[in-house]
Amino acid sequence: MSSSLLAQRIQALEESSTLGMTKKARELAAQGHKVISLSVGEPDFKTPAHICEAAKKAIDDGFHGYSPVAGYPDLRMAIANKLKRDNGLEWASENIVVSTGAKHSLANAIAALIDPGDEVIIFSPYWVSYSEMVKLAEGTSVIVQGSFENNFKVTAEQFEAAITPKTKMVMFASPNNPTGSVYTESELRDIANVVARHERIFVLADEIYEYINFTQGGHFSIGSIPEIKDRVITVNGVAKGHAMTGWRIGFIAAAKWIADGVEKLQGQVTSGTNSIAQKAAVAAFNGTLDHAYEMKAAYDRRRKLVVGKLREIEGFKVNMPDGAFYAFPDISYFYGKSDGKTTINDSDDFCNWLLQEAYVATVAGSGFGAPNCMRISTAAADEQLEEACERIKNAVAKLK
Repeated sequence: MSSSLLAQRIQALEESSTLGMTKKARELAAQGHKVISLSVGEPDFKTPAHICEAAKKAIDDGFHGYSPVAGYPDLRMAIANKLKRDNGLEWASENIVVSTGAKHSLANAIAALIDPGDEVIIFSPYWVSYSEMVKLAEGTSVIVQGSFENNFKVTAEQFEAAITPKTKMVMFASPNNPTGSVYTESELRDIANVVARHERIFVLADEIYEYINFTQGGHFSIGSIPEIKDRVITVNGVAKGHAMTGWRIGFIAAAKWIADGVEKLQGQVTSGTNSIAQKAAVAAFNGTLDHAYEMKAAYDRRRKLVVGKLREIEGFKVNMPDGAFYAFPDISYFYGKSDGKTTINDSDDFCNWLLQEAYVATVAGSGFGAPNCMRISTAAADEQLEEACERIKNAVAKLK
């Protein structure tokens, strides 16, 4: 049998570049190499104890059966309260649908709203799965590029210039993966003004890095703007801010008819998500955010460490990220250079070479819509980050 027998939608799908690089790193590590993996976007902190205790209690209390498709009522209420408290979003439980991670929530929202031929404007650089999710829904991705000089952020003017009669949605993350850029309240209000003038356009706002924000203004949710509230689908979860990546809990908050559509879809595909993880998430949303602030302080220190080290390396051009836990340097200086055995033609070449030469796993910018860049996760111990930067410095010195 041949893979050519797979459905066209699967053949057309790209492999996740982050997961692909992580797989290569694990293979090298299994061979005995001391690989420093800075490819996957995963906190290196443990889930807080009070959240784990809530999960243990849920097991003891017998939450072993199927959960409601849209999530347990107490979790949906906890999310609604969190959105009001932290984001200025007035949604009821009926506007919330809990899914198996924010990634699942994004895919659900796109599948529920996008028809074949609909255009989805994606602010670039973007997370690797955005355009592939649109592809699965048979929509068309329209990529709008943010400039390095504007900290990779797309302007409202660029956004409006990309709108056509087929535009159905605009999607972006703030804080951003892979760049760490954060859209200010003023910038988001300008974008919202454009949306308000085009009544058919929906906003898919990915806010999974909400608590990892180093700006003075802090996080601002575009869904809190009344004029477009009913056309904003806010996506968030527990993975980054609560160090709960493996628990797989995400959610959407949206107008009831959109939430109903997502629930209908989910009911036919996955049904309700993990019952024990949901009870843990209730504790996360209702509990203290002290752990989130502690992690934020560590990420703040690490971003400064990594950016400082990279700026010492000739050929690296890097902004200071305002959020998330990534550095996103422009490495195009090295294109066309060689160590005598390998010639670097693009970001994929560079990252693969770096993995083999220095045993440092990063991710090529090509998968994020930024072929001149590479993504480095700073969600690792300080000593690992220092060692990785030293290895990178020594490796690129061989490129002439």
